[in-house]
Amino acid sequence: MATYRISGVWKNTSNVITHYAIHIVNEGMISRVKKTTKDQAVTIVENNKNIVTTYLWNYRTNVWNIGESVHVVDGANGKFLRSNADNKVSDNLDHLINFNYITINVD
Repeated sequence: MATYRISGVWKNTSNVITHYAIHIVNEGMISRVKKTTKDQAVTIVENNKNIVTTYLWNYRTNVWNIGESVHVVDGANGKFLRSNADNKVSDNLDHLINFNYITINVD
């Protein structure tokens, strides 16, 4: 079993998520971001032994907070990731950090 956190996304020109910013939790330590394709992320989340949640930056306290569980959903255009459907915009995957606007080396 592994634990993962998703802190952000990359989108294409049609504003569709193509990659996820995934961190691996190992012995209480959280890895740097690994840019992960949508298909790779779906495989990670579909593994029942993995725990995957959103990872939210709290601007008030300057710390990362664990958000909602992430699940795979079958859509009209194939599988995609979704956080718990609780109508809470702040932990919706589409509202995580958009890494398209940040120049960092994550590969």
